[in-house]
Amino acid sequence: MRSIGLVDASKMLINHLFLILITAYIGSAKAKFSIIIFCQLLLVMGNSLKTGSPLPISTTFKLPSPLPAWPEGGDFATGVVDLGGLQVRKITTFQKIWETQEGGPENVGVTCFEPSAISIPDGYSMLGSYAQPNNQPLFGWILVGKTDASDQSGDILKQPTGYTLLSTLQASSSKGSAYFWLPTPPDGYKAVGLVLTASPEKPSDDKIRCVRSDFTDELERDRWIWGQGAVESAGGMSLYGLRPKNRGTKAQQLSVGTFVIENSTTTSDGNYTIPLSCLKKKNSSLSAVPNISQIEALVKTYSPYIYFHPKETYFPSSVNWYFSNGALLYKTGEESNPIPIEPNGSNLPQGGSNDGSYWLDLPVNQQEKERVKKGDLQSAEGYIHVKPVLGATFTDIQIWLFYPFNGPATAKLGIIEHIPLGKIGEHVGDWEHVTLRISNFDGILYKVYLGQHSTGTWVDSCLLKFREGNKFVGYSARNGHGSYYKEEVVLQGGGSIGIRNDTEKSDMVMDTGAKFTVVAADGVVEPPWLNYTRKWGPKIEYDRVNELERVERLVPTNLKSSFQSLVNALPNEVYGEDGPTGPKIKNFWDGDER
Repeated sequence: MRSIGLVDASKMLINHLFLILITAYIGSAKAKFSIIIFCQLLLVMGNSLKTGSPLPISTTFKLPSPLPAWPEGGDFATGVVDLGGLQVRKITTFQKIWETQEGGPENVGVTCFEPSAISIPDGYSMLGSYAQPNNQPLFGWILVGKTDASDQSGDILKQPTGYTLLSTLQASSSKGSAYFWLPTPPDGYKAVGLVLTASPEKPSDDKIRCVRSDFTDELERDRWIWGQGAVESAGGMSLYGLRPKNRGTKAQQLSVGTFVIENSTTTSDGNYTIPLSCLKKKNSSLSAVPNISQIEALVKTYSPYIYFHPKETYFPSSVNWYFSNGALLYKTGEESNPIPIEPNGSNLPQGGSNDGSYWLDLPVNQQEKERVKKGDLQSAEGYIHVKPVLGATFTDIQIWLFYPFNGPATAKLGIIEHIPLGKIGEHVGDWEHVTLRISNFDGILYKVYLGQHSTGTWVDSCLLKFREGNKFVGYSARNGHGSYYKEEVVLQGGGSIGIRNDTEKSDMVMDTGAKFTVVAADGVVEPPWLNYTRKWGPKIEYDRVNELERVERLVPTNLKSSFQSLVNALPNEVYGEDGPTGPKIKNFWDGDER
């Protein structure tokens, strides 16, 4: 269900008050007087909506509990990251330049900032501005930079030679206009951020710095921040966050934390390019990345409580429990002679590619098969993979959970809430994960990625719910085990028709920080099962047509066409039964989350 914004909720309240008054007073002698009073009430409420009602951004988000003292070692959480002659710091204290309370997400507007002058340390310079939608608490950052002693010529950062006015904005709810200026870089330099002013006068050249080209790279749009309409597709002017094009474990590119302003007419031109660049780290140092002791402390501090649905049947287990309870290794041509797996997976084939020659399966004995399918929550543990990202300015801590079995799917078809889809969606072996994105500047949990089958969602920390300190709450969807940050029903397919992903709190919960193993990080010896590159379940083909016809017989006649629309919208991954590959084979492992 779509969340209702403050302005939308207030408009609904006004509409309901109007209907109540009209119903109560039409035809009475008091009607004229009451309507006058009501109109005055509308004016008061309307003015409070525009000027007096506090929006979420008026509050600065802070984690529920103070951060612990991180274990010592390296340059993690020291406030500075060295890019190889260019030092950068993260600034979270801002000076507001302009705001509007209309347009953008939930139609409550946007606020634009520059780093507060008193928050910029001596010797550092502004690199760009920051913008955030008003529908969530203020929780952002922008980088500032300075050159270190190795830059003896002092030429990594230079002032612009001037500015180009990209756009001027004035919304009916704003106090004045906003002017968006693109710095003109000297030859051999790039602009990495915009300057925003509240007057038409050009900023001083000393306001911002451009960066030498060898410290920059290409970037691309990130999330939509604001537009002149309430939806991104409305057209007109829009603000977008920015991120490097090249991302992942080995990528040296990093975000400045800024944004770009675009006109939908201009961007529709195939020749359009974003007029800004991201930063690029020039050295290979990982000194700002947390060491093992710091990683363990981070996991204990931020790892989520995962709640399972009250009707969940198939729970996670540890890999060792799965292997010790009858899981078998099969080989092509020797299907009649499967091999029991050692508890640590030491007899699994190592390396190679997923060529279909090996796969894992449940025990042969039917009773044992049904028991192992259900997993063992008591044995379950989180498997931790640590990877530096965004030029080692952040660290992604992936928490992987293993489920012996992925249960069958259930559909929603308009007014029919639950339609069991038989075997559709079932498969042996299920790997799911969440990712904690940690700032290496200060150890703050910046955002969380919630894996949902072959995709997922980034969620800012300010939108999470927390339990016991800074440990957030997550939910595992019934049977399919995708991760979500609130109790809801998400339909895979869209609209009122699709595969149900149901989340709901129950007494069944897993503290992922209570029992975990770091399986992949610098200096860690990886367990044998992690380098098993084949399927964790068999590929079983069943008659898709017959399976769907069996389900369709249960659908009322007037909903047959809707059911066909559902069938056409289902992703291929829910058809047939095909075990997944292990975590290390997925593109989430080395690449950025999708």
